[in-house]
Amino acid sequence: MSEELGVQTKRSEDFSKWYLEVVRKGGFIDQRSPAKGFDVIMPWGYAIWQLIQEKFNVLLKEDGTHNTYFPMVIPERLLKKEEDHLEGFKAETMMITDAGGEKLEEKLAVRPTSETIMYHMFNLWIRSHTDLPMKVNQWCNIVRYDTKMTKPFIRGREFLWSEGHTAHATEEGAKAQVDNVVKKMYQKMYDDFAMSKLLLERPKSDTFAGANFSVVFDTLMQDGKVVQGPGTHMLGQNFSKPFDIKFTDQDGKEKFVWQTSWGITTRQIGALIMHHGDDKGAVLPPEIAPYQVVIVPILFKGKEKMVEDKTKGIKKSLEEDGLRVHLDDRPQSAGFKFNEWELKGVPLRIEIGPKDVENEELTIVTRLGKKDVLKDIDKVKEILADIQKELSHRSEKFLLDSIKDVKTLEELKKRAEEGGFFRGNWCGSGECEGWIKSESGGAEVRGTLYGKEEKPFGNCIYCGKDAKHVVYMAKAY
Repeated sequence: MSEELGVQTKRSEDFSKWYLEVVRKGGFIDQRSPAKGFDVIMPWGYAIWQLIQEKFNVLLKEDGTHNTYFPMVIPERLLKKEEDHLEGFKAETMMITDAGGEKLEEKLAVRPTSETIMYHMFNLWIRSHTDLPMKVNQWCNIVRYDTKMTKPFIRGREFLWSEGHTAHATEEGAKAQVDNVVKKMYQKMYDDFAMSKLLLERPKSDTFAGANFSVVFDTLMQDGKVVQGPGTHMLGQNFSKPFDIKFTDQDGKEKFVWQTSWGITTRQIGALIMHHGDDKGAVLPPEIAPYQVVIVPILFKGKEKMVEDKTKGIKKSLEEDGLRVHLDDRPQSAGFKFNEWELKGVPLRIEIGPKDVENEELTIVTRLGKKDVLKDIDKVKEILADIQKELSHRSEKFLLDSIKDVKTLEELKKRAEEGGFFRGNWCGSGECEGWIKSESGGAEVRGTLYGKEEKPFGNCIYCGKDAKHVVYMAKAY
């Protein structure tokens, strides 16, 4: 039975099928709901999301951002107030047209994002420079009917996220907020995820609808494709003017606020699995694993009590040390439990049988394949820290090894099938950007390094004219 529950597909044979097996059999998400793209997040997957919330809420508090909740329906007239925003989300917005068997006087949008509903309220709340900066966040669901090819966590029609929105008195204040979010808040989360990334400013074609610029975390998966992680957007005054969000400064002058928005989603759970997983299943970094340690008793007839007492004592001791610990005392076989917790990605397993009790030692097995016998339980925390560091080191090496310079479209074509990031030169033309994607087999311009200007080392990869930017290209989900 444990073999049937385990992963039957190797990553090298069919990465997509492997991923689908892991997320469902591992108890992360089930895509077999009756509405395509509206998946069920299972307890193990939701436990990860709760940890992300818990950790990010600490960072929100440090930033002075307050949690709120806004309505999930948005009157159509609000969406129309910012034309670029409406155009950017029009194709993927689900509209409510009737209720109670009657047509609504005005259509209601199911939120694809909350700028418009929030900024209607900002207009009511902000009056003076003393009200600024205003920083709010909400944890909520989002609906975007934007894809035919759905993929659990990675590309769904409904997902959960943290949605931060801020208003500032100056452009400098808003830009400082963008910097703080990407370089401190999201970077801290990525340290916990043990994931290396490229921090990229998106090209205009892929900038958030209504923003001056967008900054994203692009992370490479093991199949060579990229998943976009958290995004942060400098909105400037593009929303404050149509929504008439003004404040009176210290000199009594009326001015429009400067704004930012940013978010991290449940897509991150899928990225964690795709990035760290192996042929046995998920591999979760200790910082983000719901259970950092699972204790499995090895029971023999007549010696059950001594083992049970020992496992309970170990659990209590580790919990007192601040660790998230689970004692698996279900009636299933030890082998079944080993396979299941490996599939779920638990970083460390402790096996305790009668001999271990008699010898006053612990048998530990890490998710990275290391097995050892410990006399000192205090070393468990140190081992978990080593696992976190090892995963971070692997991720960094994987990223650096995967960045390849390309100078011509032909070179990009040849190497695109290998996957990875491709560093090349671009003239900045939208036409060239489009041709690069269509003629390279799908490698698209992902953006330029945020906050770091790189000097072009050749001409535009497509048209051959003078290049304005060094850009990073990749195939993406």
